[in-house]
Amino acid sequence: MTTTKPILLSPPHMSGREQQFVEEAFRTNWIAPLGPNVDGFEREMCAFLGQAHGQPFHACATSSGTAAIHLGLSLLGVGTGDLVLCSSFTFVASANPIRQLGAEPVFLDSDETSWNLSPAALRRALENLASEGRRPRALVAVDLYGQGCDYGAIEAICDEWDLPILEDAAESLGASVHGRRCGTFGRLAAFSFNGNKIITTSGGGMLVSTDAKLVERARFLATQARETAPHYEHVTAGFNYRMSNLCAGVGRGQLEVLADRVARRRAIFARYASIFAGRPGIRMMPEPTWSRGTHWLSAMTIDPSNAACSRDTLLSSLAAEGIESRPTWKPMHLQPLFAGCRMFAHDPSRLPVCERLFAQGLCLPSGSSMDDADLSRVISCCERQLNGTRTATAVPSYHAS
Repeated sequence: MTTTKPILLSPPHMSGREQQFVEEAFRTNWIAPLGPNVDGFEREMCAFLGQAHGQPFHACATSSGTAAIHLGLSLLGVGTGDLVLCSSFTFVASANPIRQLGAEPVFLDSDETSWNLSPAALRRALENLASEGRRPRALVAVDLYGQGCDYGAIEAICDEWDLPILEDAAESLGASVHGRRCGTFGRLAAFSFNGNKIITTSGGGMLVSTDAKLVERARFLATQARETAPHYEHVTAGFNYRMSNLCAGVGRGQLEVLADRVARRRAIFARYASIFAGRPGIRMMPEPTWSRGTHWLSAMTIDPSNAACSRDTLLSSLAAEGIESRPTWKPMHLQPLFAGCRMFAHDPSRLPVCERLFAQGLCLPSGSSMDDADLSRVISCCERQLNGTRTATAVPSYHAS
């Protein structure tokens, strides 16, 4: 086992200004949830997002990205017995709130172009469900690994079917699609500021929309749905979902350096891509012409029928040298938690795209604080395996319902 320092997948990266905002909260005794930093963080996030269709954004800072998704689905009227379409190739937090609201997720495959939600699968799901007399309540479209979905196609389909979109932009702050910032698509969008995200508040999230009344309702529900009264009056069941003033202070300092963080992660991805270019069986996550991703995580696939090593061999080799890497997300329709849920493939005649991406995919260290020496160390370990004797491993075979 190596004695050198570990290289983590995506650790927090502080700028220094975060401490000033937090110290101000201590100085003024704004320690409890809400306060000037929360107001400032919401205002500054809205300024960053700009406008959509000529309308400014409004924001509700939350305790987590998961809380933002749960709150957003609640605002869209999701409840017991409803169907909610959702990307399958994602982290479980995208789908858990669907079940927690008593609804049933219907999962959608990825496409090869972006690894994100397949417009073809979306249309097929809507047509099939309509033939059964079912109409989904909402769509959770997940922006994967810092890259947005093809919203040009997806919004057109959803407009045709009058289906509201909740954009899960947890991984895509700073990215853009068709020239628009991620988090500005759909009726609502949710961000995450977990410790491993491109910017962090240690733990936190945000729900945004151009609909001011919707965000006003979100703030009401997120603060235990307390009615206006001198005493504690409650008519509606609410949530304890608001962000603390301390966490928001960290977020304000982080947001100031977002452009630098994006630039560094894109540079790290570009270095990996240049080193692995032309190697048999190796493919970096594609970036379509309509997308500018952040490469929050640098993801790649290893086809064991062509490459000199398997995905799992490389994962083990990196771990042995103190380098953290991870398999890509296990699709939700393969998770025991969601056994029996329906899934619509990109191409019904072939293995679902997201299943192949899971079987062959891994994420390499991508943190913006990683220096060039550490990046070279990761690349050297990868090259030793990719230059070695081929050890093909069978790709697991899964079947979508």
